[in-house]
Amino acid sequence: MSLFFTQYYLDCLSHASYLVGDTDSGRAVVVDPQRDVAEYLRDAEANGLTIEKVIETHFHADFLSGHLELAAATGADIVYGRAAAGRVGFPVETLGDGAHISLGTVDLEILETPGHTPESICIVIRPDGPTGDPYGVLTGDTLFIGDVGRPDLLSAVGHDADEMARDLHRSLHERLLVLPDDTRVFPAHGAGSACGKNLSTETTSTIGEQRRTNYALQPMVVEDFVDAVTQGQSVAPLYFLFAATRNREAHALLTEDVEVRHLPLDEVLAHQAGGAVVIDSRDDLMFATGHLRGSINVGLGGRFAEYVGEVMEPGNPIILVCEPGTEAEARTRLARIGFDNVIGALDDPIAAFLAHPEHVTQLSRLTVDRFADRLATVRDLVVVDVRNPGERALGMIPGATAIGLPELLRRLDELDPTKPTVVHCAGGYRSAIASSLLRAHGFTDVSDILGGYDAWAAREVPATLPAIDAADVDTADALLLDVREDEEWRAGHVEGALHIPMSQLADRLGELPEGRLTIVCRSGNRSGKVTTWLLGRGIDAVNMAGGMLAWSAAGRPLRDTEGATGIVV
Repeated sequence: MSLFFTQYYLDCLSHASYLVGDTDSGRAVVVDPQRDVAEYLRDAEANGLTIEKVIETHFHADFLSGHLELAAATGADIVYGRAAAGRVGFPVETLGDGAHISLGTVDLEILETPGHTPESICIVIRPDGPTGDPYGVLTGDTLFIGDVGRPDLLSAVGHDADEMARDLHRSLHERLLVLPDDTRVFPAHGAGSACGKNLSTETTSTIGEQRRTNYALQPMVVEDFVDAVTQGQSVAPLYFLFAATRNREAHALLTEDVEVRHLPLDEVLAHQAGGAVVIDSRDDLMFATGHLRGSINVGLGGRFAEYVGEVMEPGNPIILVCEPGTEAEARTRLARIGFDNVIGALDDPIAAFLAHPEHVTQLSRLTVDRFADRLATVRDLVVVDVRNPGERALGMIPGATAIGLPELLRRLDELDPTKPTVVHCAGGYRSAIASSLLRAHGFTDVSDILGGYDAWAAREVPATLPAIDAADVDTADALLLDVREDEEWRAGHVEGALHIPMSQLADRLGELPEGRLTIVCRSGNRSGKVTTWLLGRGIDAVNMAGGMLAWSAAGRPLRDTEGATGIVV
């Protein structure tokens, strides 16, 4: 077989790109390239391949593509689907459904698959010519492993998400699912990408496996499909519209070997005063011990570029504070999303901080025990949950305000910068970003939770918390408040109990009856946290120790929502 095929996976953006060629003819294409293109050029040369075309499966929003860089380096044509015609600011070739690109024996067939975007295409690879069996299909953002492309990203520019979802349904069933089950699936993204909500950590699959396991490909009417793929999507990062627009424009090429300038502290401060954003790419623990006042912490070890794109406006000048030797990597990763305006990096940050402590501050970080104390004693405490909707659906800290990190910069005016504020995410990385962002915008008392919601959820209920055993609850007199989720309540609950899920409690305090409340959950953990929160707000409450598990073990009755005997799930 003369097929040459390589997948390149960029973990920091969950991005997959491909070099596809014919070793007999030496002809090749690159599909959905990242902006720094040296690796494609090296591999093509090493394998005797000439890159003739750069194929884009759609206008990408989550990264700035390398199509212009590759075209400049190789003379390759840039190829899009037919629906992209007239929408780009540089020369392109557009191909419609059923068009073929011959690399010699290896054949590439274009499938028009609108839905994620109008111009989306997929590419079927056949090693033995256009009538041969498919080796695989490059699915772009149409089909992922475990998910499909979200159809709502273009809602802000006039595309109806429901109509796009219907287009996506047709594309999946009339173009991709008609391929043989053993056809390999090679998507443009994996887990962590904001282009879907349920992407797998796997980077390859088959049509047959996805037909069996992908939630969006299960038998359902189109209306149910529309609901399934439009609900529960996270807020798109702030930079997505910027990147999608830039990918359609002619713009300056990335030069990969430019050295990042090292700047003295006084020059950094002058740029910061003039509007430059200082991004500190050290890990959150280093940042917490000491950092330049007004800087924003986005650790290089995580999804650095994506999160920078969520906390600052595109086009603003950037000053970096880095671990020595990582400046070039930080600059390249920012360039991958089109953030090219890096002025330079602070020279020797630790020495600068030690020499000028008047410009240095620390991050306030709370253990879950200290946070619980504050939650119970600080009446005006504001808690901000910066996780995405799918994470919050599994539980929230009582009273928390839900503002996902991609929304935070746009929704600062909903928060009071004078009130004590605690932010949290799942584990602590995003909350360090969020708390530093708030401080950079004038918030005076901001902390985050070490370990995030995961640490809070795992925390044991304090032994000193007012509690009552399940066997001792008098259902004739007790005011029971069940804070479990809807499916838990439906399966089995105490008759006469009031049901308000923990995540909804802050918005439904007006529904609580007067008198001492007995708080109920599955095991006593969530209810203990709710009890702590209510007591801190002057509401008399007691925790039912052991929760519904203890209630059931004591032989006390449960009913489901149909009136039958209930169970604890």
